[in-house]
Amino acid sequence: MKSLQKESTRLGWAAFFMVLMAFMVTRPMFAQNAAPADPMKAMMDNSSALRIGIDTVWVLVTAMLVFWMNAGFALVESGLCQAKNCTNILAKNFVVFAASTISFWVIGWGLMFGDGSGFVGLSGLWFASGADNSPALGEAYAAANPFSTIKYEGVYSAINWTPVPLWAKFFFQLVFAGTAATIVSGAVAERIKFAAFLIFSFLLVAVLYPVTGHWIWGGGFLGSNNFRDFAGSSVVHSVGGWAALAGVIVLGSRLGKYGKNGKINAIPGHSMTSAALGVLILWLGWFGFNPGSTMSAGNGVAIAHVLVNTNIAAATGALGALVAAWVLLKKPDLSMILNGCLAGLVAITAPCAFVGIGSGAIIGLIAGVLVVLAVLMFDRLKLDDPVGALSVHLVNGIWGTLALGLFYDNQVSTDIAALATGLTRGQQFLVQLKGVFWVGLFTFTASIVFWYLLKVTMGIRVSAEEEIEGLDVGEHGNRAYPDFVITGSTTMPGVAHMMSPAQPIGSLSVAKETGR
Repeated sequence: MKSLQKESTRLGWAAFFMVLMAFMVTRPMFAQNAAPADPMKAMMDNSSALRIGIDTVWVLVTAMLVFWMNAGFALVESGLCQAKNCTNILAKNFVVFAASTISFWVIGWGLMFGDGSGFVGLSGLWFASGADNSPALGEAYAAANPFSTIKYEGVYSAINWTPVPLWAKFFFQLVFAGTAATIVSGAVAERIKFAAFLIFSFLLVAVLYPVTGHWIWGGGFLGSNNFRDFAGSSVVHSVGGWAALAGVIVLGSRLGKYGKNGKINAIPGHSMTSAALGVLILWLGWFGFNPGSTMSAGNGVAIAHVLVNTNIAAATGALGALVAAWVLLKKPDLSMILNGCLAGLVAITAPCAFVGIGSGAIIGLIAGVLVVLAVLMFDRLKLDDPVGALSVHLVNGIWGTLALGLFYDNQVSTDIAALATGLTRGQQFLVQLKGVFWVGLFTFTASIVFWYLLKVTMGIRVSAEEEIEGLDVGEHGNRAYPDFVITGSTTMPGVAHMMSPAQPIGSLSVAKETGR
């Protein structure tokens, strides 16, 4: 019986394929009125589709790598902060991309890339719904897809240089916007209200980030006057850093961080394992961040140059911070080494396609030293930044932007970035300096205004009692490590407060460090 069933199945499939072949053979008989196919046009169309497909896959895969950086930021920030705030930090880093997605979709994309003035986009503002026939290219960029003769028509002409569909462009730019918002989280950690942070994230990605982004990448007055930033040292990192600095100033320092007579009390993080793993994830993600900013696979030359420049700056950044920490702190502090790696990555983000590999190594090395000096400087200024976000993203975002001018190579800029300015290094440096000034002035001023508005309307800081107990319980009703608790009571420096019967171990760290 089974053999008969198998035989009938074979016969059934054979009959099916015979009918299919007969249909394919006789089909031309029923298409006598169809125009004869143009083999050359068909070949060009297929080649164009293949080129668009390859470029789109490249852009989306690198965008996914940048998205995965959210995991890296979450691990770095939570690891460098106290255990009692771990859930709060993970929640912020998780929800910030959701907030960024909605903000950028609703209005951010249009403000940044919509046709308009030199200051802001005015066309196709809402929901990325403006006219657009991507992946068609602007006339000046037709060589990027020589198989297509279709010219771009739409309201997002500032980004008509990449041969990929609109939604591929949108997603790639979205993950960059989300990164800027994530930077703020670390600097204001361990004392900010969750709701206040969430609202500020919406505002940052909806308004602040797109405006300065338009100036540089959206056809605005900086980009059109030879300011260059290949992948975002200014557009992403400095903007996030300036917004974070404003938040730190308005928010104030953590309880117990700064004592009398200028004493700086260390508040160690609870997991260097998480921090180290997070930096490794970020290092990997940067191979999407910078090389992906080509937004086209091309012939691979630009991708390779940018990737190697990115990697070498990360390496020299880590080594530079190691040496600087060893000299200044007498120990090769791991947190400094990790931040040195990130500093090198931030610094090379703007110039990676405008400078040679040797210059990239020097830029990263200087960034590694700068981050150690900046951490010490911000502490002396009593600007409390638990994870070093200001030192990594603000200071080295500025350094990377200026380094593009100092190490500018016109030949590399022509061959790799295809954005040569023809200026000398001195001239390019002055252009970069002007851009740093305008981006900083606008972002810091607007951020201060937003933070103060939030402070007076809803409050941005948790109570002293909640800060001592930990934001995990007060803000979320969760504990990241419920099995690791102690019982008893203690007094926080300057605050009379009894600990709950199940107080997280991390809550005692400040009291221990201050000796009280």
